[in-house]
Amino acid sequence: MRKYYILISIVNIGNRENAVARYPSNSYGRRKGRNLKWVYGISALFIIAGVITFIYGHPFDTNKEGTSTGLVNNNVDKVENKTKTPTVVKPEPSPKRIEIVEEPKISIIIPEPTAEPNVKVAELIDEAMLLVNATPSKIIEARDRLNEAFSMSMNSVQRAVIKRRLSELADKWLFSRTVFPLDRFCSNYQVMQGDQLRAISNQHKVPWEILQEINNISRPELLKAGGMIKVIHGPFHAKIYRSTFTMDLYLQNTFVHSFRVGLGLEGKETPTGLWSVKQGGKLIKPPWSDPDTGKLLHYGDEGYALGSRWIALDGLGGEAKGRTGFGIHGTVEPETIGTKSSKGCIRLHNGDVKKVYNLLTEVHSLVRVID
Repeated sequence: MRKYYILISIVNIGNRENAVARYPSNSYGRRKGRNLKWVYGISALFIIAGVITFIYGHPFDTNKEGTSTGLVNNNVDKVENKTKTPTVVKPEPSPKRIEIVEEPKISIIIPEPTAEPNVKVAELIDEAMLLVNATPSKIIEARDRLNEAFSMSMNSVQRAVIKRRLSELADKWLFSRTVFPLDRFCSNYQVMQGDQLRAISNQHKVPWEILQEINNISRPELLKAGGMIKVIHGPFHAKIYRSTFTMDLYLQNTFVHSFRVGLGLEGKETPTGLWSVKQGGKLIKPPWSDPDTGKLLHYGDEGYALGSRWIALDGLGGEAKGRTGFGIHGTVEPETIGTKSSKGCIRLHNGDVKKVYNLLTEVHSLVRVID
């Protein structure tokens, strides 16, 4: 209160001095009054400024805590730092991954060359062929009939027929730009502003390479907003039969194609059990360390064993549980396909491994190895 009183008093002094200056008695007095008026006025302003400074502190002190500009900048910096912190993507724990990823649901049947033909299987094959030859052709219904038959017990001849027919149909409904009515595995997708092919493929649990291929997209960055592309609802899975050196590939639970493979040597057998494609484990022509010599080899070096693609696997169950260092890869020795020839990995022809690479997706795709 005392501070405000001092301020008011000083202002009043200035007023009194100004009042006196208003009534000079002569010209000299007028000049003198005008001069005093300026002196008193300026003095009063300096005194007022000094008192304000004494009471409130320096009005331009930007180093004081609590200034609004400092708070805003600090908050912005904190928000920006939080925003720019990269999100580390980590693989989910194995048990959780098994729960959320649908495993192929077909029965594991070992071919029986001497078995009699299954009558029901024969009927389904005939029905499927009628649907294929109908006008218009009913590709999806035929596929579903054959896939139903594929889960049944049958002889090796019937099994070979079904696999061949399903593979032929896959070229029409899967590996083409056409989306057929009633197909639950493929659909059209309208590209939105800002969409990227990799993000679209991740959403559908398939590699971006297969979407690029079936849609004839020359470069992923050329994806145009408003355009329509075909998408596949994944994931793909694989079953590998050690007794027949065969890899059967499925889209969810529907058979797609079969490949011949090479497997582990005696004493270095490919472990049976359940695997998943490792997070970050899909590589093109990566450097490879020979487990026998420890020598680091690059693609094209003598002794380089991986071919053009590498798909690393994580062991989840059975003999595979906890095992690392295994994978699916190409080969520089095509004559070894169909034999026990690797150090435990799964070999494919280089052309075949490129196809598999474009279908299996990290984390979501499962690979089951059985006898």
